[in-house]
Amino acid sequence: MFCPSCKKLMRPNASKGVWICPKCNTTVKMGNAKIVEHEQAAGKDVAVVEQKVATLPTTQEECPKCGHNEAYWVLRQTRGADEPETRILQCTKCGHKWREYQ
Repeated sequence: MFCPSCKKLMRPNASKGVWICPKCNTTVKMGNAKIVEHEQAAGKDVAVVEQKVATLPTTQEECPKCGHNEAYWVLRQTRGADEPETRILQCTKCGHKWREYQ
């Protein structure tokens, strides 16, 4: 999250439930994000925000495993540059992945 005042990257304070700007000390309430703290080898705390966010595009394709009719998709160049790309699909329900060669 970026500070609304100075636009610097804010740091989470999980014990207070707020984001704090290290430059201007502006605080913003965290909301519904779940914060999990881990300890690094150097002894500093690092916060990891755990949220499942669907950012990939979806298409109407039938999953060969569960039969669900919606899947995420990405295009990857898996072969030579003079050949068409490969469409990789993932079912939005069960997470099964499969490929379609163009």
